[in-house]
Amino acid sequence: MNETMTAPLRIGILGCGRILPAHLRGYRLLKEAGYDDFRITGLMSRNRDDAVMFRKRGEGPTPRVPVSKNPGDPLSAPHIYVSDFQTDVDAKVYTSVEEMLADDNVDVLDIPATLHAHHTHALAGIARGKHCIVQKPFAVSVKAGQKMVDAAKARGVQLGVVENVRYGEGTRIARWLIDEGYLGNIQMVAYWDVGTLEWSPDKIVAETPWRHQKLIGGAGSSLDIGVHWFDRLRYLVGEIKDFSAVTRTFEKKRYTRDATGRVTQEVDCDVDDAFFASLQFENGAIGQMSFTWAGHGEMTNLPFGMVLYGSKGVLKGDALILDGGEKHSAKALFEARASDAIKSLYFPFGLKDAFALGYYDFLRGIREGRDPETSGVEGVRDLAASFAICEAAELGRPVTMDEVLSGRAEVYQAPINQHYGL
Repeated sequence: MNETMTAPLRIGILGCGRILPAHLRGYRLLKEAGYDDFRITGLMSRNRDDAVMFRKRGEGPTPRVPVSKNPGDPLSAPHIYVSDFQTDVDAKVYTSVEEMLADDNVDVLDIPATLHAHHTHALAGIARGKHCIVQKPFAVSVKAGQKMVDAAKARGVQLGVVENVRYGEGTRIARWLIDEGYLGNIQMVAYWDVGTLEWSPDKIVAETPWRHQKLIGGAGSSLDIGVHWFDRLRYLVGEIKDFSAVTRTFEKKRYTRDATGRVTQEVDCDVDDAFFASLQFENGAIGQMSFTWAGHGEMTNLPFGMVLYGSKGVLKGDALILDGGEKHSAKALFEARASDAIKSLYFPFGLKDAFALGYYDFLRGIREGRDPETSGVEGVRDLAASFAICEAAELGRPVTMDEVLSGRAEVYQAPINQHYGL
């Protein structure tokens, strides 16, 4: 725990992979906005060069090229160095979580490590009284996530998950529209993508093979994308009662190829690359959703992204269409009619970067003795919703959220839990 509440919070980052530029960009934007209550004091990677790569401009190996060209994907964030926004403290480099914790140089752990290490890194930090924020998905199984939540509660430290979609501008504006009654009661929701522009039909997603391996990545598209979608749906529509689903692994092998088409990396896949699911919410709303990393030819999707139907109208992305044909830009409506208090609540300092907003909520929560909005509890419920897809597909019947949370529906996750002794 912190001995003083006046010195900036010292943050140690565990894992220096593909998503770290988006994390560091969030910290940079937060500092540029005037929030200065933190310092990055440690960077850990088993490969020391991967940590040095982010420490200081002018040193270390050549940065990796972003794996995504989609500007809306955090994986497209350009490389950034800690020294770009922090000049008074040099981050120390470590090659293990044990080395970082033994140095007692951090108050907070930010954990964007490979998924299977989330619970072991967090539990090690929590045992030493460190607050932890963990990259999504929160953990490799529901049991692993719940163990983290229980440990943090017992130790009295704050625990959160980097669920950036919750803090995104479109999500916040949709929440405001619902709260203001523009949509009425939510009745139906659709979230539908078949194929992707960058990873279909058989590319290794984000050039990270672990995403396709069950004992390391937990599940496939149902988990990696599912936690984002389910967190958004739970935030906007309400808790989910039960799930019916099918999953497939259409591409048994996935590849990374260079510019000439030569295979430079391949992986055998034992998690889903496609899912279709039907949902029933506790408030009576229903929904359908799908996502696939498979799909030959070209992708097919809902061009608006999420679609919400209410008793007064429909929200299709930014387009609000009310009964009678009245149309609005949701963003323009928010800018014109939302109170200054709401704007400040959702977008403090005028920030719109979801990572910056999430870190602000988490760091403020530490000072205030509370978990962030995207707490570990929320992370576990998003895990349960995502794994419910796999459990329903495995069992061939609908499963409830309660069954997955309690472990009564655990056929799919059983090998993962056995492997990690959970």
